[in-house]
Amino acid sequence: MFSLSRADGHLISTDPARLDLDRVHHWLSTDAYWALGRDRATVTRAFAGSLPFGVYRPDGHQVAVARAVTDGATFAWLCDVYVARPARGNGLGGWLAGAIRDHLAELGVRRILLATNDAHGVYARIGFTPLDAPERWMQLDRRPPVTPITGKEQDGS
Repeated sequence: MFSLSRADGHLISTDPARLDLDRVHHWLSTDAYWALGRDRATVTRAFAGSLPFGVYRPDGHQVAVARAVTDGATFAWLCDVYVARPARGNGLGGWLAGAIRDHLAELGVRRILLATNDAHGVYARIGFTPLDAPERWMQLDRRPPVTPITGKEQDGS
């Protein structure tokens, strides 16, 4: 089990028993463009099959989450990185992603992939770069297309 604390008392832990999966499901299914509408059973299965990372305030309240889908030896996909809206702006996302990068490196993982719509700067600050040879990569994606929320849907425009 991995844990890391910050000077302000925040803690990162990979203990799956600490995860508040009801909260995580709410965050992902209602506020994460890549997981809107994701059902609770899928969130449970996804985290059960991954290396989970939770971020907790000093009082134990969970304020962020991420997971790494990994073989623990050579490859990982960093995904479902989410920081609760009230906790944003304090560097938790970059700290979490950096801690995951470092923990995976300690395991020997040499390649970590991720996809982002809007957080390129966060990940670039900790060493992520665009794919060197994107023409070598392929995908099989059976998800329905995702339409980002623009705000116009809510005001009737």
